[in-house]
Amino acid sequence: MSGWLPVAPCTPAACVERPRGVAAVPRAVLRLTALAVLLLAGIAVVLAPSGLRRRLPAAPVRGWCRWVVRAAGVRVRVTGAAAPAGGLLLVANHVSWLDIPLLAAVRPARMLAKSEIRCWPVAGGPAARAGVLFVERDRLRALPDTVDAIARVLAAGAAVAAFPEGSTWCGRARGPFSRAVFQAALDAGVPVQPVRIRYRSGERAVSTTPAFVGVDTLIASLWRVASARGLTAEVEVCPAVSPGRHRDRRSLARDAEDAVHGHQEKALSKSVCAL
Repeated sequence: MSGWLPVAPCTPAACVERPRGVAAVPRAVLRLTALAVLLLAGIAVVLAPSGLRRRLPAAPVRGWCRWVVRAAGVRVRVTGAAAPAGGLLLVANHVSWLDIPLLAAVRPARMLAKSEIRCWPVAGGPAARAGVLFVERDRLRALPDTVDAIARVLAAGAAVAAFPEGSTWCGRARGPFSRAVFQAALDAGVPVQPVRIRYRSGERAVSTTPAFVGVDTLIASLWRVASARGLTAEVEVCPAVSPGRHRDRRSLARDAEDAVHGHQEKALSKSVCAL
């Protein structure tokens, strides 16, 4: 098992709570229809000539990402300072498929994803055209080349987004940050932008309804989110970690993990996440 391929203990049966207040079926269908329309529009832009994609300002992309989440019935609340321009490594905790547009709403970036996605029908081609950086997580020998590729993208002034936990967790339990991706930030001399993502339902401290874990299917997760009422995604943009502040990836990863998880919340990664 490689450092790119960790396994979370979270499962749908043990960790994911079903919506208590469930929207009417027509409302859920309407949400999923709106979500599909937005995704198809995004795919159309991705498949357009590359010159058009490159000229697209960041603000419409961020707005589109917010609307993707909003279309699923989840309110979005972003706090903290704006992400800096230039080369930047964005890192966040990983709970749901919703994390991807939420992180892009902070700053559009080239996403780091498992190489299997490249072969997925429908999604594989657009993901590659969108500039996704694919990682062969089960081949340790490919790791140095992957880090070098990420460093080159960062050094060229682009942003790269990654989920260093390497797997989705339910939101109550947390995973440790893998250190490999932080080496790319050190090599390129760019800052790291930690982002903390939380999902809440009404006044509850944490909601695991949006969690996409274990053997859960995307269709089941989509329906669960679209059927729920009162979900809010809180995105906290933590202070960026400047280059040169850390000499090695271990301390840089630890600093970013502390920012995302919090000193008190880190203890939850070792706790039982069952309801």
